[in-house]
Amino acid sequence: MIKFFLKRFFSAVFTLFLISTLTFFLMKAIPGGPFSTNEKLSDQVREALEEKYHLNDPVHKQYLDYMGRLLKGDLGPSFARPGVEVNELMKQGFPLSASIGGYAVIMVLLIGIPMGIIAAIKQNKIPDYAISILSTLGVCIPGFVLATLFIFFFCFKLNILPSHGLDTWKHYIGPVIALGGFSLAFVTRLTRSSMLEVMQQDYIRTARAKGLPESVVIFKHGLRNALIPVVTYIGPTVAAILTGSFVVEKIFAIPGMGKHFTESVGNRDYTTLMGATIVFSIFYLVMILIVDVLYVVIDPRIKFD
Repeated sequence: MIKFFLKRFFSAVFTLFLISTLTFFLMKAIPGGPFSTNEKLSDQVREALEEKYHLNDPVHKQYLDYMGRLLKGDLGPSFARPGVEVNELMKQGFPLSASIGGYAVIMVLLIGIPMGIIAAIKQNKIPDYAISILSTLGVCIPGFVLATLFIFFFCFKLNILPSHGLDTWKHYIGPVIALGGFSLAFVTRLTRSSMLEVMQQDYIRTARAKGLPESVVIFKHGLRNALIPVVTYIGPTVAAILTGSFVVEKIFAIPGMGKHFTESVGNRDYTTLMGATIVFSIFYLVMILIVDVLYVVIDPRIKFD
């Protein structure tokens, strides 16, 4: 077990190193710089700013300096916000993104999995047809379209919910639905198909032949094995949801990580863009590790070795 975690730890560190390196050089490959698009700055001021942030140094020196700061947990200064560190932006934006993402994950788990089970149990019946139609619509509609439709109907037409910010619990409804809508529909479909496949296995027939209650057959023998592909999908999805949806946060004017990411792209704020990418990568790698551990918890036949 210790060997497994050590292997995954060093693998995650190496992966994070590759992501940081590739992101850095891709940013440098983009023509222009963070101050080249600002026409209000004179050439002297622009050169002074580039000198201040060491943007005139050779690329390899900039890379070594950035990686040295990164090893200390320093993501560097923001080019678009003078005097503001990227670490501070991440500390401000992540709690907001995580709060929305947390509620979205809860919605996906508490609604998606039960709906998938009901659809599988009631196969080729009205509940199955209804859930399949709704889940198909959910998969086909992108999050930004769902967010736009939500604002149009519930905020402008009906005027019963707020359209931006996170001041009250009502403000969370729109972002949570838009952020978790696709995952909810996909988990529902995935749970249904996985349950249908598992319920046709020989050990399910054996359990029923022994006279076990149907609830025990479904939840103890069927659902436990059907959750493996669901957990595989949910792990990376949780990381993506918790770190914020770039488009959804922009639509609802939420100052989370997604807002900082989209603004950094337009402003060519390299350090903020790389910082958001690194934070997302860390959560993604952590969730993959948690998924591997959950495999062993769900199915005792799977071993760490």
